[in-house]
Amino acid sequence: MTYQLLLGDYAYSSWSLRGWLLFEKFGLSRAQTMVDFSDKSVGEQLAQFAPARTVPTMITPEGAVVSDSLAIGEELASRHPEAGLWPSDPKARATARSLAAEMHSGFMALRSDCPMNLRLSYQDAAPSDAVRDDLARLETIWSHARDTCSPTGPWLCGDYSVADAMFAPVAARIAGYNLPVGPDAQSYVAAHLADPAFRRWRAMGMVHGATLPWYAKDFATRPWPGPDAMAATAVETGTPENASCPYSGKPSTHFLQIGGRTFGMCNAFCRDKTVADPAAWPAFMALL
Repeated sequence: MTYQLLLGDYAYSSWSLRGWLLFEKFGLSRAQTMVDFSDKSVGEQLAQFAPARTVPTMITPEGAVVSDSLAIGEELASRHPEAGLWPSDPKARATARSLAAEMHSGFMALRSDCPMNLRLSYQDAAPSDAVRDDLARLETIWSHARDTCSPTGPWLCGDYSVADAMFAPVAARIAGYNLPVGPDAQSYVAAHLADPAFRRWRAMGMVHGATLPWYAKDFATRPWPGPDAMAATAVETGTPENASCPYSGKPSTHFLQIGGRTFGMCNAFCRDKTVADPAAWPAFMALL
């Protein structure tokens, strides 16, 4: 048996991004089930996993239902101490736990005014004073963590930890809404935008499911500020470097080329609310 991870929409579910990163960044296997946000009845879709009613939710091999990103992180850290979800240094670990807890319970103005939307970035989102206060607090705690625990960066408390997974959607909000922060905070945001795991999640968010208009804001848009996309071409045949689809874990059956290298994906993954037509794969994979 393995873990089962219940997730929401890639483009819009900030807490799901956190839960997914806790597995992806630390090499922990899981089976994933996606919840359709266009239906809005998340609770009904999770009825078979009672008492779960929110995403992400982790079902442990023993059947425990864990419906909270921070709780998922703590439970995984207890079960997999070798994975390094928390820093090994006591000072860094205590700092990381404090940061993660503050993110879990705070920054309500930022979360309310700027819902995560990985499909858009705005020129000027006219942040309120309350959002600016949240940004100032973020700069304070990020600077403290990096100055005292990780002076060479790029992460907050040494190696990537649960704390960084908790702040990944915040980085997405700062980038997406072009929010005003100083150069040190911008460098931390840039580290998230360039992180391969974050880029894979965003790539799936660009093509998975419908564009949900209730997440859009009436601001002028701009290009996404992360690293440039990689050119990719769908091909009929090839010998992929990866034996299994990097997203589903199933055998690769369809192919594409990036920079002269051939990669494979499975058509089952494409049929699962993602990309039904292989011709659309270049746009999808170009974000990786």
